[in-house]
Amino acid sequence: METFESLVRAEFAPENTYLNTASNGLLPARTVTALHRAVRLRAEGRPLGSLYEDVEAVRASFARLTGVPVERVATGSSVAEYGALIAASLPAGAEVLTAEADFSSLVNPFHMRADLTVRAVPLEKLADSVRPGTALVAVSVAQSADGRLADLAAVREAARAHGARVYLDASQSAGWLPVDADAYDFLAAVGFKWLMGPHGAAFFVAPDATREFGGLTPLLAGWSAGEKPWDSCYGPVTELARAVRRFDVSPALFSYAGLRASLELIEELGVDAVHAHDVALAERFRKGLDALGHEPIAAPGSAIVSVPGLGHRQSRLSEAGIEVSDRAGNLRAAFHLYNTAADVDRLLDVLAR
Repeated sequence: METFESLVRAEFAPENTYLNTASNGLLPARTVTALHRAVRLRAEGRPLGSLYEDVEAVRASFARLTGVPVERVATGSSVAEYGALIAASLPAGAEVLTAEADFSSLVNPFHMRADLTVRAVPLEKLADSVRPGTALVAVSVAQSADGRLADLAAVREAARAHGARVYLDASQSAGWLPVDADAYDFLAAVGFKWLMGPHGAAFFVAPDATREFGGLTPLLAGWSAGEKPWDSCYGPVTELARAVRRFDVSPALFSYAGLRASLELIEELGVDAVHAHDVALAERFRKGLDALGHEPIAAPGSAIVSVPGLGHRQSRLSEAGIEVSDRAGNLRAAFHLYNTAADVDRLLDVLAR
């Protein structure tokens, strides 16, 4: 019987100490194989039907990982495109509440409408800042810059109390942090970070037809958003998909071919097991930092650790074969399933020199 460790070691053999999943996840070996297979189909002129099957398999896998019916999942290429759909659905004068310095792909679409009021508050005050005039709360589950986790339960309850909707960006959490997307109105996530897929694939969870798709208009709809896509290639689409698939964007087939294999690995391992592994490594790093006299930004329970004042060490760490990020002067390390305690200790050892 394969264990967590044996499954992971069969898929990854990085040549360096890679602690930068918050920027880009590593591709499993099975994903690389799937990408090669997909490219060969195109190169050899063979039918591409299996690649479209990959898109549907990925949609179903993401639905399982986030706890929603597959009918509530659309596939696209970026978080910003789905934020733009939500922004377009809001009435003039509506208030959107965000966390200060949240990721631009989440917040910027709302700033592009001059007739909306976008109010940013500290993350820890987000739930308390929801008020009667708030139409939408938009927040990342885990902050990109420093890994802080939003108090989602408090945000959800505050939003319900004031009649607001909630839009989550799970790009820095999907794949390691269990989240019940069914409890929220909207959720988007990219596939190239903790889900370990190629660039060019993203997901969107929205209300289904019974809730009128959350009031969204499928402004990006092309042929792939039709109920019968291959019958929707010419002229206006006569019948949009009856599911949230009506918000699909024409798929980057190679990306989904690879992502199918990556999500299969996450499902085999189990998000709960990945979560326990990742958070344990992050906690090991936090304890080691304390021993070195460094205090990270408080982000309990997160797989991302950000250390003020050490961002300038990023280039030297890279020269030493350790990949982390420099974010606004902070050193950001992100720990995922392919990392080990030895990786943590090596980073601490180099920082101690």
